[in-house]
Amino acid sequence: MIRILLATALAGLALSACSQATPTSDDPYAGLDSGILSWRTSLEATHPACATKVDGSGCEGFQVTCKAAQTITPTEKAGGVTAKVVAAMSFLGKNADGSTNRPGSATAIFAKSKGAWVRMEASPVNLTTCAPV
Repeated sequence: MIRILLATALAGLALSACSQATPTSDDPYAGLDSGILSWRTSLEATHPACATKVDGSGCEGFQVTCKAAQTITPTEKAGGVTAKVVAAMSFLGKNADGSTNRPGSATAIFAKSKGAWVRMEASPVNLTTCAPV
């Protein structure tokens, strides 16, 4: 009886150790969501469509409308870039009365180097396909 309890307890410990292991990811786009969230915060603070603040916010309805992997140039690769993405975001600016009718959009390039994402300005793209306009 004690052997059965001991075996059950050891099996439970072995399984719990597996479930608590930190997952490793080979996803080259890991962490991009945090970069996009930071970009959204920056747009809220600086984009002209978000200039009128109502209850502390100037825009709402932020939506990433497209994301597309970009070709990494040999020079970028030599500099440590491991992933590159263009993204477009749309949102609505607020009016002084709190209504929203001023559409806004922005485009950015995100490049990952040494595990960190860096955001750069980008030329406008089609908000649905991310193809250059």
